Amino acid sequence: MRSWKAARPTSCWRPCSTAWTRRAFDGPGPTNVRLPLIPSRATLWTVAAAGGAAIVALVAGVPYDTVVKAAIAAAIVGTLWALVDIMRSMVAWRHMPLVWKRRMPAALALGVQHNLACALVNEGPNTWQVELFDHVDPSLDFEGLPLKVLVPAQARTEVHYLIVPRMRGPVSFEPAELRVRTLHGTFEWVRRVGEKESLRVYPNFAAVSRYAWLASDRRLADIGIKSYAQRGAGTDFKQLADYQVGDAIRHIDWKATLKHSRPIVRQFQDERDQCVMFLLDCGRRMRADEGPASRNGSHFDEALNAMMLLAYVALKEGDEVGAMTFGTDASDMRRFAPRKGNAALNGLMATLYDVQPKATHSDYLLAARDLMRVQHKRALIVVLTNFRDEDARELEPALQLLRSRHLVLLASLRERVLREMAEQPLDTHRQVVEVAGAHLFAQTRSDAFQKLAGRDGLLIDVEPAHLPAELVNRYRAVKRAGLL
Repeated sequence: MRSWKAARPTSCWRPCSTAWTRRAFDGPGPTNVRLPLIPSRATLWTVAAAGGAAIVALVAGVPYDTVVKAAIAAAIVGTLWALVDIMRSMVAWRHMPLVWKRRMPAALALGVQHNLACALVNEGPNTWQVELFDHVDPSLDFEGLPLKVLVPAQARTEVHYLIVPRMRGPVSFEPAELRVRTLHGTFEWVRRVGEKESLRVYPNFAAVSRYAWLASDRRLADIGIKSYAQRGAGTDFKQLADYQVGDAIRHIDWKATLKHSRPIVRQFQDERDQCVMFLLDCGRRMRADEGPASRNGSHFDEALNAMMLLAYVALKEGDEVGAMTFGTDASDMRRFAPRKGNAALNGLMATLYDVQPKATHSDYLLAARDLMRVQHKRALIVVLTNFRDEDARELEPALQLLRSRHLVLLASLRERVLREMAEQPLDTHRQVVEVAGAHLFAQTRSDAFQKLAGRDGLLIDVEPAHLPAELVNRYRAVKRAGLL
């Protein structure tokens, strides 16, 4: 399959640059007074053939006057035929134009290919031959446009093309452009059909969906989730159940056992009604992009996907989930107050789905002060950022402030390109220098990062692809240890 960007139209028909895209005809009505016409290919071939015939006749010795009279007569007949064709086509179109309809999905997911189904509805008695170009949002890659479509009379013609969102946030579809051929094929003109429509592009839910599916079969190890809530563990009472081999004797409920005349044990679960608060970096470091090797976008997109997975897990465990952004202008900052329930994930997504990292400096201490001011209940604070060794002096006091009340988990994304550079073969002097530099950078960064551990030592430093599983594993370890 061709690359998405290469799939954009490269033919002579360029809807946004040619003269015939003037929007004189946006629909039937008295204001449509101009008709930008383009001679069809058949008309151009007919004119060329007539000119060639005239030249052949002159070469063959036919009198000049005879050739001129024949050419004028042919031109008059052709012009009258074209005028009749144009007038009939205009009247037919005004009476019963084509209708453009899209079957839009409820939403789109970042980086996920979608087959957009559309239709041209013809309720009139005439068959139309058109070329179609749908004006999709610039942030969408597409394949399959423009389309040549024959729309039969009194029929609905289905068309499809592929789109792939490359940026989160709202996207819009402008009215489509049709290059309509007249009924007898002498000319073509441009019409705009359909309505402007909007959609939202959300982060990719693949990780959340896969987690929910694997969790039902207790196969979470397939995605790197190491821990699973075991029966009888935790500190909160869950339910009474029949004794099974392996249950702890100390958990036997003797009153229930005497009442039912069979061993009954108390089962427990991890503590609930706790709070997980995300502190999401939107500064310049999160704009790092792994390139074609990453299907999920920039480091910020990867962090957002991992955050949504952990939010889903925490909500399933009965905890509250909230979020706050930092590292951007005050007007662009978002805050989602902690809440519980299935609707909380949708609310969190609606709050953050269109946030984009900016080329700004992230002030960790200011973010910590803002969070301390609004979050009074003890919580697990998950800081999602892209750490560099020069950030240690700014990040350390921010972590100390947060740890004075909360449990802090610092999660940093590590660039994959550094690992690839360090692992490359030493074939040239340049590669030797690059490998040495990559190792030195990684060691300096690792030393500075470890100094931020503090007494809790809750640190994650992984490549973006491993962040979702590591976050869930660390969250479950915190719950099992009762650190909150």
